[in-house]
Amino acid sequence: MNSGLHHLQPYPFERLAGIKQRVAPAAGRNLIDLSIGEPQHPTPACIRDALIEALDGTARYPATRGISELRETICDWANQRFKLEVGQLTADAHVLPVNGTREALFSIAQVVVNAVERDTLVGMPNPFYQIYEGAALLAGAEPYYLPCPAENGFLPHWDAVPAADWQKMSMVYICSPSNPAGSVFSDEDYARLVGLADEFNFIIVADECYSEIYFDERVPPKGLLQWCSETGRISFARCLVMHSLSKRSNAPGLRSGFVAGDADLIRAFYQYRTYQGGAMPLHVQHASIAAWRDEVHVRENRALYRTKFEKVTDVLSGTIEFSIPAAGFYLWPELDIDGVSACERLLGEAGVLVLPGAFLARETDGINPGDKRVRIALVADERNCVVAAERMRDLLARG
Repeated sequence: MNSGLHHLQPYPFERLAGIKQRVAPAAGRNLIDLSIGEPQHPTPACIRDALIEALDGTARYPATRGISELRETICDWANQRFKLEVGQLTADAHVLPVNGTREALFSIAQVVVNAVERDTLVGMPNPFYQIYEGAALLAGAEPYYLPCPAENGFLPHWDAVPAADWQKMSMVYICSPSNPAGSVFSDEDYARLVGLADEFNFIIVADECYSEIYFDERVPPKGLLQWCSETGRISFARCLVMHSLSKRSNAPGLRSGFVAGDADLIRAFYQYRTYQGGAMPLHVQHASIAAWRDEVHVRENRALYRTKFEKVTDVLSGTIEFSIPAAGFYLWPELDIDGVSACERLLGEAGVLVLPGAFLARETDGINPGDKRVRIALVADERNCVVAAERMRDLLARG
């Protein structure tokens, strides 16, 4: 057996299931589940229609590289969204369709991590998406938890990492906008990390699946490839980004996304995927083309989240301490009690399910950065989000 299996920790929602088994939801109240980041807005009709119209594609094997129309559509979208010059990102050399970012975030570690030749670290923010940790362990590497303190805007504190650890780094996962805090990388953050990657020869994998959920239409979050383009790094050396339709287009069940960046890394990832068998079904590819070509539903989606944040913030302000995120659809409040106890009370007394912050983080130097926090996913409809906020306010106000 792969020895990394012995080091895998229970997935956050397995641990949450334990709470649900021992705590009965508040009697007489409908359960409002704000624990999982699964979009609940309707999938746009243009995506569903394209999916249905292409169902005869199930009669054919899809190619690992995907059809050229999809890759070209992705390039067109990325060029427009991240202000790339035409020709920097090409459909043949720089893009691969994937079945959602989750599988790609996991499998990229199997390609770029070489734990046989040396002790290898894979960096990741702390708190983090647990796929990063599992990918590192099953690739034979050791997860390295980058501190993301509140005083640093919940972003990685690069200077807290000793040079000796950077020397062992094979790959670093980043997430901007981040999960769970919704923080966005600055130019300085990208410059510092890319400089370290060049100095110590590691790969950067940017999880950008929340990039299209933001609140100021004038200032969309900058992506890693955009920073590369603006600074003349047009080869995207050592840089990969991963995007998904799950959050952007309310299509988590479509399992559709893409990886883009460094042509050498894309070539290696493609070779791996020809053996892995991760080709996207043809009907999903056609639905994805429809999704990437339409921005109307994406703007409407942002407007729905914007309204929910405004109303929930009005309800909770003064009751709990939290920062309004720059992007994403989570609140990451700090509480007076530990997150597990808060989760149990909210479920048992208010009928609201949230995720304890400690389940998303790991203890380092005796401290779990999520210990007194919970993650609240504002994915339900507006009414249920507001009702949940009112119940939380009333319960937490009682102490």
